[in-house]
Amino acid sequence: MSEHSHSEWIPNIILGQDYDRRYLDAPIHYDVLENLADFYGRDMPVHRHAQYLQMHYIDRGEISFHIDDRIYHAEGPALLLTPPSVPHSFLTENSARGHVLTIHQSLAWQLLRDGLQEEMDTEFNRGLCIVRDELEDDQRQQWPLITQTLRNIKVEWYRERLAKRLTLHTLVRLLLIQISRLSPKEAETTSLNNDDLRIFRRFSDLIEEHYREHLHLPEYTRELGISESRLHQICQKVSNRSPKKLIHDRIIQETKRLLVFTEHSSNDICYQLGFSDPAYFSRFFKRLTGLTAQQFRQRHKKDNWTTS
Repeated sequence: MSEHSHSEWIPNIILGQDYDRRYLDAPIHYDVLENLADFYGRDMPVHRHAQYLQMHYIDRGEISFHIDDRIYHAEGPALLLTPPSVPHSFLTENSARGHVLTIHQSLAWQLLRDGLQEEMDTEFNRGLCIVRDELEDDQRQQWPLITQTLRNIKVEWYRERLAKRLTLHTLVRLLLIQISRLSPKEAETTSLNNDDLRIFRRFSDLIEEHYREHLHLPEYTRELGISESRLHQICQKVSNRSPKKLIHDRIIQETKRLLVFTEHSSNDICYQLGFSDPAYFSRFFKRLTGLTAQQFRQRHKKDNWTTS
């Protein structure tokens, strides 16, 4: 397992490096659930996949999934999606069977670039758990389309055929659209161009690199070479959030992860995240979440994410 310099406490698993080096730089990685379970175990501790979103499809059996600060219990058929870089852990029954698809985030961004954001849940930037039997009748009728697309991906993955790479990319794009049709949609956004997406992606990378340093917005825009007003316009267009909110959301997200996945005190977390005043940090967290750090931790400690 590899470690990310900003998240030493959470292993970053690169499947092409840790599991099968043939796919080190591949934007898509497929395997059946049971193969990965044999390699990593069915009780998978917290980990992350930087720049990759991951989809677990459970055809049968039970699974308990902890995505960021949320806990899901599901029995197949069910589909769980973890956004890029988000810590997650899970426990599957020995009888659980299914598919695991790991996809570079650029493939989802490509759909946005192609003008499909009205069909997509923007960037797949939050965890999803979709259980077939909990869907409305009209949505449940779409479920076989997902299972067939996954079977097609499996067949294509294991066979060497003409235009294999193009076919896999096409099938994955189709699968993401099919999943988006079964998930709640966010507010619609206007059309995006390549330059807007490039800037937004670069800004996202800069946030990841510097959020602990509490840089001011002009420091980001100088690095990007654009005005603050343009950055604000792009962020609203892509994510329906301001640049400042995106930075704050990243800090809050990291705070929640530390509260959920570690036993560090609030003061320790405060200093780890670059704050110098624990009292200010406490006010900051409560203002943005409505809870104190201790209340947030206690709420999630009540959850028992092992299968019953």
